[in-house]
Order: sequence, then C-alpha cells, then structure tokens
Amino acid sequence: MSLTLRDATLADLPAITEIYRESVLNGVATYEVAAPSEAEMRTRFETIIGNGYPYMVAVDGRGTIIGYAYASGFRTRTAYRFLVEDSIYLAPGARGKGAGKALLVELVRRCTELGFRQMVAVIGGAHPASIAVHRSVGFAHQGTMKATGFKHGRWLDTAIMQLALGEGETSDPPEDVYPDTLYQN
Repeated sequence: MSLTLRDATLADLPAITEIYRESVLNGVATYEVAAPSEAEMRTRFETIIGNGYPYMVAVDGRGTIIGYAYASGFRTRTAYRFLVEDSIYLAPGARGKGAGKALLVELVRRCTELGFRQMVAVIGGAHPASIAVHRSVGFAHQGTMKATGFKHGRWLDTAIMQLALGEGETSDPPEDVYPDTLYQN
C-alpha cells in the first residue's frame, strides 16, 4: 500500500470525523458511545494542535485519508508534562495493512524530538490488534484494568502499555523548554 504521512489540517476534519464516527459506532477503541460532530472534532483538534502536540494523517496512493494519529496529555497535573498518550484511528479498509504502525512510529519519533520522555497507550477493549502494533514498536504491557467500559452490551477491559522516549527516566528533563512549559502555573 502506498502511504504518505503528513500533518493534519482543518481541511482533513471531515475525513477524520468520519473515521472516528465509524470507530465510535462500531468499535471498542474509544469508549465514547455517541459520535461527536465535526464542530466538536474541530474543537478537539484545535486544542491538541494549540498545545503543540503532533496530529497527523495517513493518506493512500489515491489521496484518501485512511487514518490519523495524535498525541495528547495523559493528565493535566504538572508532573505528568513529560508523558503523552497516543491515539490512532484507521478507516475499516486500512486496518491490518501497516498504516497504524507507520502512524505510531512517526508519532513516537515526533514526540521524542519534542522532548517527551514516556508515551502511554490506553487501549480500549484490550483490542488484540492495537496491542500487537504497540508491542511491535516496543511498548511494554503495564497492566489491564478489568471491566472499565460498557459498550455494545458488554463489559470491556482496558490495556495499558508504555514506551520510554529518548532518555526516558535515565536523566532529568531540561527545564523551561517544551514540554516543561506545558503546564506552567
């Protein structure tokens, strides 16, 4: 599959919204049960971009957006500022063909360059394909939270995976540079 990764733009929001809508309505990767509007997706996009996190799309050889990925803060408490959470969503026809891994590898690279030290994956439904793609990039399984979501008439577990970025915890992060400035009080 011919694939290009690039930064997402506002013009990509209709495709991003549709990919996410399908995941909300038919999947367990997200625990949302009602698909958000394009306006809501725009607000989320602008918040993520506005905070300096990477947000990108995967485009196939025909120019169709087949997936997207972004990093965002795991929690808003200041001590979490060097930890990011990844999110990856793919159109149904793109699943299992390498687009998810390509997006994840690039997301890891970008977050490392920005100075983040850890990335966490919170995998809804403990989805085996998502666990496998994260494992293939070096994420380690940190645990499973049982019955944390109820969707599509069943209880769902949530898997937690983690990857050290750059120097990880082997050194102190630099002061007064991004992401150190993310949550300045």
